[in-house]
Amino acid sequence: MNAAPPRGRLVLIPAPLEQPGELRPWLCEPDRLLAGSLRRFYVETPKTARTWLKALPLTAPLQSLELRALPEANGSTKWTEWLAPLLAGETVGLLSDAGCPAIADPGALLVRAAHAAGIEVHPLIGPSSLLLALMASGLNGQRFSFQGYLPVDRTERKQAIDRLAIRSASERETVMLIETPYRNQALADSLIDTLPGEGHLSIAIDLTGSSQSITCQTVATWRRQRPTLPRKLPTVFLFLC
Repeated sequence: MNAAPPRGRLVLIPAPLEQPGELRPWLCEPDRLLAGSLRRFYVETPKTARTWLKALPLTAPLQSLELRALPEANGSTKWTEWLAPLLAGETVGLLSDAGCPAIADPGALLVRAAHAAGIEVHPLIGPSSLLLALMASGLNGQRFSFQGYLPVDRTERKQAIDRLAIRSASERETVMLIETPYRNQALADSLIDTLPGEGHLSIAIDLTGSSQSITCQTVATWRRQRPTLPRKLPTVFLFLC
């Protein structure tokens, strides 16, 4: 009786945070070699993934690699087909558009399915905008939460900020938020208008990029000199009340 082939690994590959024109090596050398040796990738956006993969020491032509876009995270995807190559012994990469896969990016359901199937999940070391922003904020790094995107509606967004401010004050918890870049200004204005004046708000723009800017000050100070935020650069917002 033939033994089953050893299972492959699901390698989680962080992507750069900077813009493609500013690209620098972002993985340590052993991880660059590992990522460059793979033939199959599950990705957020194939076009963006090709940009990052071109910077790796690929052992096969880029056009020969299989890049498959992850589905919408609605919980209805049947992952059996996705896991078949790994169950057959192939190691596959998971790559999002920026930062760490499955952290404010697609991929968590695939990772969970891999665990359920007994497949080894192997995360590589790389940039995370959330942790970089928290490190640079000076706010509480012992207790923090990531709340993702707030509602677009102004009234609902204010209600969400009020609720999170109460939680932050009672738990001494740093709250982290992100927004689609063209709505950065709207979120900044809502935070400055809604948070208590004695609270601290940090705004971290274009982390690791050429336009990087990280400013943390009281909300009252922000009110005296309101920021004008870029509409195209990723930004992380953090506050502690």
